[in-house]
Amino acid sequence: MLQTRLFLQLQADSDDFVFQQDGAPPHWKLEVRRYLNGELPQRWIGRKGNDDLAIHPWPPRSPDLTVCDFFLWGYIKDKVYVPPLPTNLEKLKIRIKDAVNALTPDLISNVWKEFDYRIDVCRVAGGGHIEHL
Repeated sequence: MLQTRLFLQLQADSDDFVFQQDGAPPHWKLEVRRYLNGELPQRWIGRKGNDDLAIHPWPPRSPDLTVCDFFLWGYIKDKVYVPPLPTNLEKLKIRIKDAVNALTPDLISNVWKEFDYRIDVCRVAGGGHIEHL
């Protein structure tokens, strides 16, 4: 998926990006990290081994720092699961696409401001535990 879709699209849009992934076990496999080290040296964030070329290690147990976790999944869920509920897979896909297409530039900008704030709070806490962001 990364090779055949995501990175091709990202590189077509711009080569000025940093790829972020969480620490899920499939993302931590040596094969994945070797691929990221080769394709995006110093341009990825994730769980980091000793020889990995991630720009930053991702803080463990930190879902409040990921845009998808603190915003996107809840936003999509709130848009998709409203009555009347989708009755088949095709209608569900349409709802999901409509929810994603409803993201406005202003909304995305505000989410990134919130992300910056959360990162600042994490820095001030020295990477330690943070209550109720």
